[in-house]
Amino acid sequence: MTGDPAVKGPPDTTPLLVACALGIEHLALRTGSRAGATTPVTVLRTGMGPKAAERALTRALGDRALSGAAVVATGFCAGLAPGMHPGDLVVAEETRDAHGSTPCAGTDLLVEELVRAVPGRTVHTGPLTGSDHVVRGHERGDLLATGAIAVDMESAATLRTAARADGRPVAAVRVVVDAPEHELVRIGTVRGGLSAFRVLRSVLPAFFEWHRSLLLPRR
Repeated sequence: MTGDPAVKGPPDTTPLLVACALGIEHLALRTGSRAGATTPVTVLRTGMGPKAAERALTRALGDRALSGAAVVATGFCAGLAPGMHPGDLVVAEETRDAHGSTPCAGTDLLVEELVRAVPGRTVHTGPLTGSDHVVRGHERGDLLATGAIAVDMESAATLRTAARADGRPVAAVRVVVDAPEHELVRIGTVRGGLSAFRVLRSVLPAFFEWHRSLLLPRR
């Protein structure tokens, strides 16, 4: 398991905040299964881009009801590595942007639970990098050369903002909607986009198990 910081607050009340950017991502999560949720869960739509994500997280985590909340950044992403396909899952070991990197908690557990929640889908692990724009063409190769396996616009800002509070576990799980051999022009208009939407609807139970396991008392 990767980097499991201590969690403040009793395990039966510590909330979970799941952050996404787009309306279609929010719809997928809002209509997904809530099986396994044992603590309060908030699905937050931040808006698109790193600045919007930072503002939205700062506001949300200022609410006493979300004090100490674990945070998962999720939604769609662009895969960088050859062989990735729409509907594949990316579990970040860390998120990166111009401000630095943020380590993620419970990577191994998330992989295990996602394999169970979305059987048959490939799960990739590695660094997830941030961008302030949609990445196309040669930019993919440039980012892949840094060691990153996928890119999106909000995860790094989301986790960086959340991790400013000591002891808050954070993670990022993204669904590939766009890959080097499968570039999409618009989400939801082609088979790959619809496949990614269905996968995103299925991930919440894995997040709940990750959250529950991180909150168990240490032995």
